[in-house]
Amino acid sequence: MQDDVIKQPLLVEVAIETASRVAHEKLLTVLAGLAAEDHTFMASHDPESCQTLLKGVSESHLASKIDTLKRTYGIAVNVGALQLAFLERPTTRAEATYTHKEIYGPKGDFAAVKLGVGPIASGKGFHFESKVDESVLPREYLPGVEKGLKDVLACGVVAGFPVIEVGVELIDARYHDVDSSVHAFEIATRAAFREALKAAQSVLLEPIMKVEVVTPRAFAVSIAADLRLRRGQVRVRSIEDDTVAIDAVVPLMTMLGYANSLDPMSQGQATSTMRFDHYAAIPSPSGDPPFRPAIGMRA
Repeated sequence: MQDDVIKQPLLVEVAIETASRVAHEKLLTVLAGLAAEDHTFMASHDPESCQTLLKGVSESHLASKIDTLKRTYGIAVNVGALQLAFLERPTTRAEATYTHKEIYGPKGDFAAVKLGVGPIASGKGFHFESKVDESVLPREYLPGVEKGLKDVLACGVVAGFPVIEVGVELIDARYHDVDSSVHAFEIATRAAFREALKAAQSVLLEPIMKVEVVTPRAFAVSIAADLRLRRGQVRVRSIEDDTVAIDAVVPLMTMLGYANSLDPMSQGQATSTMRFDHYAAIPSPSGDPPFRPAIGMRA
């Protein structure tokens, strides 16, 4: 079982809600149409929170969708805080064993698995391989193993974000003729996978953007300095006598609302473009626990 990472990731998300059920029903219909027209836009509804989650490729992308809801369709919505789509990945190989055992009178639940977990090539999402013979674990229980893995892949161990670039091996397993079930193996696998990811020193990955700012030369020094403060790697090049381009590779987390900051720095004379480049581990001071950003945190 193997999945690849989407080449055009959805980098930002925001929760919205309407004031009435009638407006909410109209909202869902309109969002379905917008998503069908734009494959870089997604919308989903959470029945527990009664909120609708919008996902897109940039801050301005989602802002334009929300503006369309209001201006074109007359749907007013309350908008939550913008969140970033972080990811998680292991950095080393680790193994974990977990036994799920519960007794319910004459019958119970039993499943035991041993998993090996480690990083795989960049750009790959997930790879699973069972090294257990059918005499050790009947194939009827493998769907439970795979379901347990997928549950954890969707919500990792560092801060609850999707896990990528991870390879998993089913090294060993035990079952019981009466008490074992697909569901029992799902529970055992989920617990073992989470333990293995923690032992494999999983880290949080943040989206990194390529940024270009075109500005009059007089403002170049202050704009470049500001980008460096945003953890950017910066290069300045001349375009014309009085115009320069500033190329930078900068974490998206530090670039939210950048257009509002750029205008006063350049007296409104600079322009900027930004596009996704890659994901990279968020730097953490040596000895500190994994970095957990305030933006994008999930319960």
